[in-house]
Amino acid sequence: MNAIISASELAKGLAGGDPPVLLDVRWQLSTAAAGGAPPFDGRAEYAAGHLPGAVFVDLDEELASTPGAGGRHPLPDVAEFGAVMRRAGVSSGRPVVVYDGGQGWAAARAWWLLRWTGHPNVRVLDGGLTSWEAPLSTDVAVPAEGDFAPEPGGSGLLDADGAAALARSGVLLDARAGERYRGEVEPIDPVGGHIPGAVSAPTAENVAADGRFLPAEELRGRFEALGATEDEAVGVYCGSGVSGAHEVLALAVAGIPAALYVGSWSEWSADPSRPVATGPEPQ
Repeated sequence: MNAIISASELAKGLAGGDPPVLLDVRWQLSTAAAGGAPPFDGRAEYAAGHLPGAVFVDLDEELASTPGAGGRHPLPDVAEFGAVMRRAGVSSGRPVVVYDGGQGWAAARAWWLLRWTGHPNVRVLDGGLTSWEAPLSTDVAVPAEGDFAPEPGGSGLLDADGAAALARSGVLLDARAGERYRGEVEPIDPVGGHIPGAVSAPTAENVAADGRFLPAEELRGRFEALGATEDEAVGVYCGSGVSGAHEVLALAVAGIPAALYVGSWSEWSADPSRPVATGPEPQ
């Protein structure tokens, strides 16, 4: 099953007899980071215009639990996540398409959660809202209750110890910007650097200038050059499990399954007993 869908494909699907459930997950990192400009307000953006029939889902409040020892965006309570999805109209037998403002990170977080909890047919709108050319709606969608019952999978999720082990036994990709991986800057977390053994693979390099994913063959070549193949155990982490989900999505487009360390660097760096590597090499 394809992990992404184009705007033209989505338009055809919405006009057909089995339209997908649409989830609007617009979000920006500024909502979780301190200082500077006012926080991004995804609900206000949704109210100003969204894909017709889409339901807004709040990443910080509904796709994550309270920040703490588990990082800035720990897993949500599974029962509460299921309730949110059902209120949004999600059912196991109906396709779901998730989109955000264009960066794709938040949409990928929702995609990953739905896939990890057992939804069989969920895709991300490639290029997000910026790729949509038809008129937007300001009507607030009130869908019929869905029947989705989340059942977390036995694989696809890493904890801190699992990520550390995978960095030695398989391939652990660091989806953050290269300067954060190297420890040159760290704008959010208390310590700069990376998990020892992890390979730098900025998720921004998985997309073209328009925000759409590179062709599958190019993505596959990129990941293979980093050691990530379908024959290796592959994992991904980032700052707090959001952009890392986008890299897992990119790997899926390339045909390479990967697990996500949801706690990511925000959890790892908060524990002073865990080792930290710096510089351009995995170490």
